[in-house]
Amino acid sequence: MKILCQKSDLLNGLSIVSKAVPNKTTMSILECILVDSTNGNIKLTANDMELGIETVIEGQIIEKGIIAIDAKILLDIVRKLPDSVVKLETDDDNKAYITCEKAKFTIMGKSGEDFSYLPQVKKQNPLIISQFSLKEIIRQTIFSIDENDSNKIMGGELFEIKDNKLRVISLDGHRISIRNIELKNEYNDQKVIIPGKTLNEISKILSGSSEDDVNIFFTDKHVIFEFDETTVISRLIEGEYFKVDQMLNNNYETKVSINKKEFYNCIDRATLLVKEGDKKPIIVSIDDEKLELKISSTLGSMDEVIDIKKEGKSLMIGFNPKFVIDALKVIDDEYIDIYMFNSKAPCFIKDEKESYIYLVLPVNFNSVG
Repeated sequence: MKILCQKSDLLNGLSIVSKAVPNKTTMSILECILVDSTNGNIKLTANDMELGIETVIEGQIIEKGIIAIDAKILLDIVRKLPDSVVKLETDDDNKAYITCEKAKFTIMGKSGEDFSYLPQVKKQNPLIISQFSLKEIIRQTIFSIDENDSNKIMGGELFEIKDNKLRVISLDGHRISIRNIELKNEYNDQKVIIPGKTLNEISKILSGSSEDDVNIFFTDKHVIFEFDETTVISRLIEGEYFKVDQMLNNNYETKVSINKKEFYNCIDRATLLVKEGDKKPIIVSIDDEKLELKISSTLGSMDEVIDIKKEGKSLMIGFNPKFVIDALKVIDDEYIDIYMFNSKAPCFIKDEKESYIYLVLPVNFNSVG
């Protein structure tokens, strides 16, 4: 094989596919990126058997060929090359020669025939959504998946298509995040659980352009994302997702309208007094047109008052500050509405259209201190 390409194109392609290279594996071939120029284009592929990514890059093919090269070494070399044309050649012994201006590297590769190719999956009726929308949906929900391996379903997000609406749900046992968006086209009803790792990696690759679309294909076991010159394929999480609708109660006895930035900054200041791993709650007292926020820890105490609009009863309630901050961080509205029933019932932050819903369980602040 002999190919020529700009360093920037090669580096971008390697950066994209390297997100599917496993950190730990007993199969050394999975630590490699496949460089394949046998079909008239330069295709890079990585695959950890759960998540696979391939992308096509610009370049000139002088001689066709295929080789698997250790991902870390290849990426590190290309990253430090001059900003110029890179020549990648291979010989019959699977040696790779990388040349750029006066720099020349020789590294051992592996036979491309040993590489685990992406599974061939039948693609039908794609869900079409803008890159901007998908990136935003992931940003506004991914923080509340459970990253521990104790419950695999909590480690993914539910993508549910119904009545031409897409609903995306994540939860971790303490909170629920929901995004609802209208779809432009008609689709059959569908429910799948996509691993959080897959969505995290996709959000890093997406340009976030509102002009460019992503085609998403679902099968019984896989989801495929196609955008730009990149294909991402991932196994789905099998099982039944939690019955979230049973937890979404519209009853409330206290409604608060508050400036989001002011509320966020107030909680952010309060967390200065919370050591990492400490479970000190913030205590929120709602009365008349004021919300008072208090926190007390071994480092000290703080209280602050914010102006609000209140409907219903006065209330005192405790929260884990991190859970509230995570939700506020991804809401773009200037003012938000918070709905509460009592000090032991979940609190809801949502807009009128319910395009977003964030449920946060309260903390029993008497027992926590």
